[in-house]
Amino acid sequence: MIRQSLDADSPYVDAVVHGDGLTSLQYRKVQGGPTEEMQSLFKAPAAIQLERHGNVFSLSVFLDGRLLQPVKSVSIALKDPVYVGLAVCSHDDAVTETALLSNVDFKPYGQAQPKNLAIEGTLETISGLTGERRVVYRAKRHFEAPNWSRDGNYLLFNGDGRLYTIPVTGGEPKLLDTGVATRCNNDHGFSPDGKWLAISDQHDGPSRIYVLPSTGGTPRLVTPLGPSYWHGWSPDGRTLVYCAERSGNYDVYAIPVEGGPERRLTTAEGLDDGPEYSPDGKYIYFNSERTGLMKIWRMKPDGSQQEQVTLDSDYADWFAHPSPDGKTLLFLSYNKDVKGHPANEDVVLRFISLPDGKPKTMYRLFGGQGTINVPSWSPDSRSVAFVSYRFVAP
Repeated sequence: MIRQSLDADSPYVDAVVHGDGLTSLQYRKVQGGPTEEMQSLFKAPAAIQLERHGNVFSLSVFLDGRLLQPVKSVSIALKDPVYVGLAVCSHDDAVTETALLSNVDFKPYGQAQPKNLAIEGTLETISGLTGERRVVYRAKRHFEAPNWSRDGNYLLFNGDGRLYTIPVTGGEPKLLDTGVATRCNNDHGFSPDGKWLAISDQHDGPSRIYVLPSTGGTPRLVTPLGPSYWHGWSPDGRTLVYCAERSGNYDVYAIPVEGGPERRLTTAEGLDDGPEYSPDGKYIYFNSERTGLMKIWRMKPDGSQQEQVTLDSDYADWFAHPSPDGKTLLFLSYNKDVKGHPANEDVVLRFISLPDGKPKTMYRLFGGQGTINVPSWSPDSRSVAFVSYRFVAP
């Protein structure tokens, strides 16, 4: 347990194993506030670990006899000095509990000023069926936006203006040859047949969209106008949809993969972003702030019948990704008071069972910009790839 003070209502965070094996990250964000909880799907693990890096606290569990698996993370503003210790309690004040704590270790990482902290990114996958979360790659660098290859064998992500591939099972990232496109941003993705890759790059001006072989090669310009940010590929492989700024307003556009005139699909004031086709090609999902709060919308591929999908008022919703089987819609949610889609925020991966389910929480994490900007489902619709972040000592 880590507490701001010894007051009964002090802000705190703890990693706890309950008597029935339930393992969770519990916390109180503000003095006198409610205690909240994030439950792990792994019960009675062999060991647990609670880490603090700046204001980000993470719970990991020891699995498979060897692996410390990250489970939950939350950001809480605790000021040094803090109290750190062990705790045992009973849910029933009339019952006395006994606990055995063994092999306890406190490992200080050292202190660093906030301005000197380094960003650490973690590329992970999470099973939509079991909630099991696996680390594919972790490094003290900023990288973003994983795509899952169409054959399911590797992931693609961007970092420092370049694109990299890495096996789903882990390993070292491998640089993908993108020719002159050396300032790639986090908007990229595979064609339906997996043979081509659409990227957004700004090596010679504002971001524009290019297409190249998925194995690497020379990029071909598709959108002469910029800025243009790719987000979706039609199921027949013939059309790209994207967010573009034209005359001071950001809207959703479509263009043939082979090039040609672009078509404007949205005209609402404010930002329309993140367009992506449903796998049957009947809809384009996108996010829009036309109602004052960013929400998920959908429309027909010609831009008609625009309708709001997420209606609750507690979150601002971004980047809707339909699963390949068409049964689930995944998206990223910020607190409603957060403007834009910044990095380094407490966010929620939420989902809707299509066609008309209500939003449910898949996972809470510290992330935001770069977490799931692009299509990130596995081909079998069972898992999602994403990036989480935390601040650590250099």
